[in-house]
Amino acid sequence: MSATRLGERSQRLVLALAEAEVDAMLVTNLTNVRYLTGYTGSNGLAVVGERTRAFITDFRYVEQAAAEVDPSFDRLQAPLELVDRLEEVLPAGPLRLGFEAASVTVKAHRELREKLPGRIELVALEGIVERLREVKEPGELERIREASSLADTALQEVLERGLAGRTEREIAFALVERMHHHGAARPSFEVIVAAGAHGALPHAEPREVAVRVGQLVVIDWGAELDGYCSDCTRTVAVGSAGELEREVYALVLEAQLAGLAAIRAGTPARGVDSAARELIAAAGHGEHFGHGLGHGVGLEIHEGPRLSQRSDAVLAAGNVVTVEPGVYLPGRFGVRIEDLVVVEGDGGRILTSISKELRIVQ
Repeated sequence: MSATRLGERSQRLVLALAEAEVDAMLVTNLTNVRYLTGYTGSNGLAVVGERTRAFITDFRYVEQAAAEVDPSFDRLQAPLELVDRLEEVLPAGPLRLGFEAASVTVKAHRELREKLPGRIELVALEGIVERLREVKEPGELERIREASSLADTALQEVLERGLAGRTEREIAFALVERMHHHGAARPSFEVIVAAGAHGALPHAEPREVAVRVGQLVVIDWGAELDGYCSDCTRTVAVGSAGELEREVYALVLEAQLAGLAAIRAGTPARGVDSAARELIAAAGHGEHFGHGLGHGVGLEIHEGPRLSQRSDAVLAAGNVVTVEPGVYLPGRFGVRIEDLVVVEGDGGRILTSISKELRIVQ
């Protein structure tokens, strides 16, 4: 990531802090620290304000910080606790210092209050950096596209070997191995492989149970590349598919295409969810689709904006979201179809390359 891009991110944060009426922000969530500074280590914090840019870490990461952290940040080493050097990087005088409410525990807040002088007012902030992260830059979009591409290639290779007779765990391990082979740092989440009735669990864990001919298999997987994630789901049939399975698959595909068609900048996220959900409900399966339609993807596998009936978000160009309706019939089978999509002004650009027609594998 170029120093220019990182500097622009910090400046956007400064503008957001001005709107929140705080002078500076303490950033401790490591994903947000990475987004702002470039640092990828496991212990560090950043302070960003109109009059300060500082990064603090411990002895173990001094050299890594020197190589990774944007040069617009002063880089400091803390002797013990990182917050021990916090006061010296803050401007003089009365100061409203924001902190990440979702990342600072009650204990950590108490310690901050004890270490910082009374002139500093601590202000809880929610989602400030996360909202900046929702709109991806071109370089971020390229990393996500590459992660999606290598994940797609890995699944194609696994399916070509067939699924019948292999356990769910064996298939999941093979998929992870192929993603590593193609350059992934790691899977972006625990791979889901769920056959038959197990596929009716949206977050099923792979079992030491062999896949049988005649079953549907839900496969949900993703790759992490240079810190950025991909996410995709395909449901395939092993050997053959029954009439009900084909009927439900066609319904989920119709709903997924409706959700994709509703995506464009300026559209309420709730409306995109409704476009898919209403089709499933009209077919009598409303109670079998219990999760939101999708979520944002980036440095984290689940981030904003959320596509659900509880979301107040409005889609913006540069968002990357999943569209993943499902129908889950307890005791029988499940179907989920998911694509990764870039929101643009006039629609959505699908990053996933694998066909969504019902695939019969051996």
